[in-house]
Amino acid sequence: MEVKIKEKKRAVCFDIKVAWLAIARMYNSKAEMGDITTNIGFVLLHIDEENGTPATKIAPLMGMEPRSLTRMLARLEERDFICRVPDEQDRRMVRIFLTDEGKKYKAFAKEVVIDFNKKIYNEIPMEDLDTFFQVVDKIHSIIK
Repeated sequence: MEVKIKEKKRAVCFDIKVAWLAIARMYNSKAEMGDITTNIGFVLLHIDEENGTPATKIAPLMGMEPRSLTRMLARLEERDFICRVPDEQDRRMVRIFLTDEGKKYKAFAKEVVIDFNKKIYNEIPMEDLDTFFQVVDKIHSIIK
């Protein structure tokens, strides 16, 4: 059943964007203290410390374009946060591994994310969060 919007209603996409921008500003202010960016922190968080992560898997996990990720990986490599290693089973694939420096910054990023999530979970009832996650999942399926 299609819903016709006759009266002025809040635009879902607008509220999502405004919320994300506020979160990004908060993360960026914390990231600056660690001399990184929010995007660098998120990339580091998506790299498996034990097995590395295929470069091709990181962009979709973050909703990034592969070209943007390629540039970011180059910067991370320049800063000695990561190293690229050809996969042992499939030489066409490159795995991204964290260096000791990258692990240090990943720990910093993880602490910032955990701290923010603790605040959210302490302030918003679990029932509301369950509903939020259901709605976000539905929005993802609509987009697909």
